[in-house]
Amino acid sequence: MTGLRAFAATASLSLFLALSPATAQTPPAAEGIQIGLSTDAISITAGFSGADLTIFGSLENPDPLVSRQGRYDVVVVLEGPPRPVVVRRKDRVLGVWINLESETFENVPVSYSVATTRPLQDIADPNKYKQLSLGSQNLYMKPADETDSPATIEEFTAALRERKTATGLYSENVGGVQFLSQSLFRATVRLAPNIPVGTHKARAFLFKSGMFVKESSAQLEIRKSGFEQSIFRVAHDYSFLYGAFAVSLAMLTGWLGRLVFRKD
Repeated sequence: MTGLRAFAATASLSLFLALSPATAQTPPAAEGIQIGLSTDAISITAGFSGADLTIFGSLENPDPLVSRQGRYDVVVVLEGPPRPVVVRRKDRVLGVWINLESETFENVPVSYSVATTRPLQDIADPNKYKQLSLGSQNLYMKPADETDSPATIEEFTAALRERKTATGLYSENVGGVQFLSQSLFRATVRLAPNIPVGTHKARAFLFKSGMFVKESSAQLEIRKSGFEQSIFRVAHDYSFLYGAFAVSLAMLTGWLGRLVFRKD
């Protein structure tokens, strides 16, 4: 009887050891996203007429089934440095257009280019974009004076977005993100001809079946080059001398023009 009990105990232990490796499953690795820039700086000249910037990226630990079904979406943003912006409204008074009202906004991205795999409305719920502050329509424009009426702030905010879009500083490239394989993708964002210099931030957002998964970012420096860069540096480092020189040059040019075109 004792031997039977020992056999039963041994059989139970062997069954436990045999089942343990199968039941202790390793949790799947978390999905993620990474992006890389071919260069960390772009130099532009006075003749710069705009360009397309290519950003490469990859998905980390993607689900092959989800990839085959096309349920991964990527939104890539190139966001310019934040700066204060003053929006003015002109009204006609006695036949003359003058500035009557204005609104100042703090920390507004000077440029904002978006590239997506599909239209934003087809990727995720609009409320998700508001939570992520993703897309030019969802950027929070903080007014300097928050005591103004909400209607006035909303009106000037809409005018600011419209102006940025009209000048090409805010743009959206639907289909600008393309998957090269199940994990590799390429994004193309537009650089406007009047894109400002400074440190720009490239950000990539990964969505899975409409749900936000993860974000990755990298920095890009845009600067002037050549003679334009020298003038830009002098204007910022020696602003008073630069201003005096500009005024003197304008006066000299006007005086020379008067000598050349005067009538005797």
